[in-house]
Amino acid sequence: MAFQILLNIALAFLWMFIKVSYDPISFVKGYLFGLLVIFFFRRFFRSRFYLFRLWSFIKLTFIFLKELVLSNIAIVKIVLKPKLEMRPGIFALETDLTKGWQITLLSSLITLTPGTLVIDVSEDNKILFVHAMDIGEVEEEINSIKNTFERAILEVSR
Repeated sequence: MAFQILLNIALAFLWMFIKVSYDPISFVKGYLFGLLVIFFFRRFFRSRFYLFRLWSFIKLTFIFLKELVLSNIAIVKIVLKPKLEMRPGIFALETDLTKGWQITLLSSLITLTPGTLVIDVSEDNKILFVHAMDIGEVEEEINSIKNTFERAILEVSR
């Protein structure tokens, strides 16, 4: 991915030198031209086209922000009730992630979402133990995490 970005910048500068125009608009035109060239020659690179990965990262960011807002609303509803009716609990989340940074990112995203906290990771890095402030159906909680954060992390790391 880094090679593709550097190649794109080099193509943008090459475009500027060929056009003998050194203003920012010429650089942007060269950058867009470089994007087209890299896109058409993407099969010659080992990794996938870097804009796809960038788009996946943007989607992961929006998924996190959506989950952050929804969980904050849920926590506020729990706290503002006159009588606390919550069921705290711990559940095991078996993950399909394999790399250390993926598991760390998933753990961080879960922990940064209010109402949940990753307590421990198993020795083989396959199971995360998550504490939820108000746990509903365990399978529903697991599927929610797998269908949002885990799938988005896998898409970014492809």
